[in-house]
Amino acid sequence: MGRVAAARPPEPARAASRGRTRRTEEEVLLTAVLCLLAFGAVMVYSASSASTVIRTSGDGTGYLVKYVAYGAAGFVVLRLLARMRLQLVLAATGPLLAAALACLLLVKVPGIGVSANGARRWLGVGPLQFQPSEVAKLALILYAARFLAERPRRIRRLADLAPLGLVAATAVALIASQPDLGTSLVICFTLGAMLAAAGLPMRWLGGLATAGSAIVLLYALSAPYRRARLTSFLNPWDHAGDAGFQAVQGQIALGSGGIFGRGLGESVQKILYLPEAHTDFILAVIGEEIGLIGILGLLALFVLVAWAGLRIAQQARGRYAALLAAGVTSLIISQATLNVFVVLGIAPLTGVPLPFISYGSTSLVTLLAGVGLLLNVARGGSVHLRAVDSPDARRSRADAEHIPHRGRGDGGARRAGAGGRRRAAG
Repeated sequence: MGRVAAARPPEPARAASRGRTRRTEEEVLLTAVLCLLAFGAVMVYSASSASTVIRTSGDGTGYLVKYVAYGAAGFVVLRLLARMRLQLVLAATGPLLAAALACLLLVKVPGIGVSANGARRWLGVGPLQFQPSEVAKLALILYAARFLAERPRRIRRLADLAPLGLVAATAVALIASQPDLGTSLVICFTLGAMLAAAGLPMRWLGGLATAGSAIVLLYALSAPYRRARLTSFLNPWDHAGDAGFQAVQGQIALGSGGIFGRGLGESVQKILYLPEAHTDFILAVIGEEIGLIGILGLLALFVLVAWAGLRIAQQARGRYAALLAAGVTSLIISQATLNVFVVLGIAPLTGVPLPFISYGSTSLVTLLAGVGLLLNVARGGSVHLRAVDSPDARRSRADAEHIPHRGRGDGGARRAGAGGRRRAAG
């Protein structure tokens, strides 16, 4: 019997299947983010209520109210960006990046930038403050997605990345000088993931990673307090009274929780022992109150976000949308990974909040804006970009247009003539 060819499903059926897949990933992403937000509200209240009551004699709900308010504002931004045309997002990339860089410069101006805990990272007055570095992270993702999407051919030289490298290096240098090494590392990890998604050869990525690691090490050794942080990371218990105090208190909290935890609200370390319990080290409070089970459940939600984000990037309509989705997903996962590593003692202290869980107004709104862009891509958002070739690619194409076809006689000329007649007739 002859071989029976497999029937190919009609185009409408394939389109419906892709739509169902996108819908599934959209629902998984939104559900995971909402679960993280709900869990974050509970843990911010638990981690901050006792110390707030002791310090202010209030009811302990101050940080919870702010978290809910900024979460609601971020959710409004999420809905707007999920429905907005990506072409408008693309058009706003330049002004947003310029504004973010300008704010990073203003942060360093005495009397304008707001200082706290020895760092100058905020702008604003009173309770209405924001952190420009959080906005810069999203602006750099938008810029990198546009820059790489306009160059669909594989980048032939590192020099072709010079414009992107210059903008990213400027932003990273301004953020690191605040000082904020953690956010700088998150930006570098995110842009590295976007370069890998764009097809940059792995040997080039390895070289860039090696050079970046050397720069980070030199930066970490350039100031006494950064050297102390690096030394305390290697052996925090030898520095439990000074530079290693926060790391030691975090490890005590995690060890006290065990597998099932002390119980929700029963943390001891959060009461004036563990610094930044409701922000950078909220994972330690989760481990103490809910135990290893709670941490694993939290990590499972981030795995769902990563799966949904990468699937959305894989099925995106167009190179720009795919790179944008990959960048936002990499931002969330790299920041979460760095925070978990710091709390577990695998990385030095960097001051990076846990996405959607830690208290942080600008971080929460910015991350929810990124989720809105992910949902936009999942719903089929795309843009039309004009490809920009590198000088080498333009020269190669120009040379190819003037090289006659060998071994085919004058067929090339006949084809050109026929084409010319067709164009003239048109």
